[in-house]
Formats: sequence, C-alpha cells, structure tokens
Amino acid sequence: MKPKITALAITLNEEENVKRYVESLSFADEIIFVDSFSTDKTVELAESLGVKVLKREFDNFSNQRNFAISQAKNDWILFFDLDEIVTPELEAEIISVTSSQTDFVAYFVKRNFHFLGKHIKYGGWQSDKAVRVFNKNHCKYNGNLVHEVIAANGKVGYLKERVNHFSYKSFDNYNNKLNLYSKLQAESLYAKNKRPGGYHFFIRPKYRFFWQYIYRLGFLDGKEGFILAYVHAFSVFKRYLQLWMMYRKIE
Repeated sequence: MKPKITALAITLNEEENVKRYVESLSFADEIIFVDSFSTDKTVELAESLGVKVLKREFDNFSNQRNFAISQAKNDWILFFDLDEIVTPELEAEIISVTSSQTDFVAYFVKRNFHFLGKHIKYGGWQSDKAVRVFNKNHCKYNGNLVHEVIAANGKVGYLKERVNHFSYKSFDNYNNKLNLYSKLQAESLYAKNKRPGGYHFFIRPKYRFFWQYIYRLGFLDGKEGFILAYVHAFSVFKRYLQLWMMYRKIE
C-alpha cells in the first residue's frame, strides 16, 4: 500500500519553475512551499496549482527546511528544490521504496547537473547527491546555515534513478546564489571565532579551482567546466573576504 507523501520546498522568486516542479511531483499527496516573501508570481502560481504556501522570513537554510518539515501531515517527505525535476522513472522508484517494508529512513538521490545548457559530467558533479526522500520521524536538518544536510537516526540508502538539476537561470542569478552561500558560510565561521589569514585568501581559492578543474576533471566539460571552477573558486575568496569584513565591522 502506497503511504501518503508530502513534498516540501523553500522558495523565493521561483515563478518560472513552479508549474514544472508541481507537475513533476503531482504524485505527492500534499505539496507545501515555505516562501521567503517572493516579489514575483511564485505564491500566486503555486496556490493556483493547489500548493499550500506558508510565508516565513528567511534566516538560514536549516531553519527554513526544519520549519517546513514541522508543517507536513505525512511521515514520508520529498524535499526537492524548485530547480530539480523528478522524472517518471524516479517517481516510480520513490513510490516503490516508500511502499516497501524497509529499515531505511532516508535515501540519497544522485543529481544530473545542468549549467549553461549543458549536462556537466565532471568537476565533482559526477558524484553530486543529496538526501531528498526521508521519514520525518527519524530525520531533520543538521543546523548548518548553508549546505545543510539531513541528520538521520537510522539507515540511509541510495536510489538508482537520478533527478535533473537545472540550477542555472542566468549568470547573475547563479552568481547571486554563490554570493548568498558565501555570506552564510562567513557568518557560520564568524560565530565559531574563525579568523581569515593569507592562507584563506591566496591558497584556498586556488586549491578549489585546482580540485574542481584538474583533480575532478572539470576541464573535460570544456568552457563550461572552466567557468564553473572559476566562479566557485571566487566564491571561496568571497567567503573569507566577507568574514574579514565582519571583523572590521565593514558593511
């Protein structure tokens, strides 16, 4: 017997993704968006498609996601982002694993990452995965301000099918995402009294670029691989610049 499933998402100005996202998760019994006061038509479109929308001021990703979990009626949760699209094959596998008697309380889903219109196969993205299916009675997000992950009290499995991840809308949009992540990471480091030094400004960004572009074979993705490695290396530099500015009390 298929258990009831709740699909959750946190949103901010996602109007171009709402319809596609809701259609790909139409098999869920309940869909809830926790929206950070979008200024476009995200809320209007979602509600017209039967989504329950709750508005909550954004503070960090873990808190936003854990709040969403607390609002779910059902035990089994799907927590995909608006730029992730569930294929029919993945849908069938999700229904199968949540319907079976199993010891697993959560499942990793591998992601096919698309950037600048290209499926990125290298640079570390070949092993990109996240827990997207879990039982809320045994799982919650770990409290990280950014790059939050599920802390599971039980066995975690892997689904075979992949989700398609279309993170890129425009270069400015992608860069703004990285800026937000850098800011939240800087705040986390500041809370831990970590201070940046020359190593963080000069070595860490270069290491990130080398790791992504050379060691993880990002160069095999061509120009797109180089651009990704470059902007992610710069986001590392930006993280420590923002941390340095916090100590200097500079806005």
